[in-house]
Amino acid sequence: MNLNQLYYFQKIAKLEHYHQAAQELNISQPSLSRSIANLEEDLGVPLFRKKGRNIVLTKYGQIFLEHVDRILEEIKIAETKMKSLSNSSGGHIDIGYVFPLAKSYIPKLVRSFLNEKGHQDITFSLSQEITKNLLKDLKMEKYDVVFGSLVSEESEIEFVPVINQEMVIITPPEHPLKHKKDLVLEDLMSYPVIGYDKTSGLGKFTNSIYQQYHIKPSIAFESSDENAIASLVAEDFGIGFVAHVESLQEYDVEILHLSNVKPYHTVYMAYLKDIPRIPAVSKFIDFVKETIDIFY
Repeated sequence: MNLNQLYYFQKIAKLEHYHQAAQELNISQPSLSRSIANLEEDLGVPLFRKKGRNIVLTKYGQIFLEHVDRILEEIKIAETKMKSLSNSSGGHIDIGYVFPLAKSYIPKLVRSFLNEKGHQDITFSLSQEITKNLLKDLKMEKYDVVFGSLVSEESEIEFVPVINQEMVIITPPEHPLKHKKDLVLEDLMSYPVIGYDKTSGLGKFTNSIYQQYHIKPSIAFESSDENAIASLVAEDFGIGFVAHVESLQEYDVEILHLSNVKPYHTVYMAYLKDIPRIPAVSKFIDFVKETIDIFY
């Protein structure tokens, strides 16, 4: 059974006449008759019976037509959907990003992209996750583009740096470190630290900094992102060493800058290398590259 046979069957069922159906389908009547005979043989049931000079559906043909109508309608819907995705002025983009980008960066970036001429009909799906899960889903093509940390061993993924975030220490209000004149990374050793989940991109990044400067802070808790860490710091569970993101301003914490080193965490746009893309996704990737550091 093939798609042409389904179209042929549907046309004959509608016209109840082989000759008329053959004319509309632009094929010879013998070819049409042979195709339907093969279909009936494959299915093991008669689909049509003669009635005077015409033909009509058998009860099996009526059942089969219900399914064929649904199948061909779904194909039509799918075809329309694919054409809309490939349309140069439309299309849909699936984006994933780490939690800190939700408040400002992603909304501003998407709004600015949609304000560009010719982008107004493009639609988006937006999801938040940690970098590890984002990259896993990117490779499964759940997302077209993701924003998160660099993972160097992912050779099939292209990483483009888009944001540099200063790493800062956050403390509860009026913490002793607030009044320290020259704050250094080693000051983390004197207090319990609320850290990132060690499997996350920022967890791996902060651990690499600790190793680089030969320090080993006492990690009291691990949390998924800056907001969760700031919530615990505000309740005096410890201090944090985090990326300086806009949402930190919403918490009752002190944001302190290091004086001896200025480590920065880079956020990357990531997408699969060497795969076909619809125009909308290619336009978005190019737009992000052209607007690096504008929206943060």
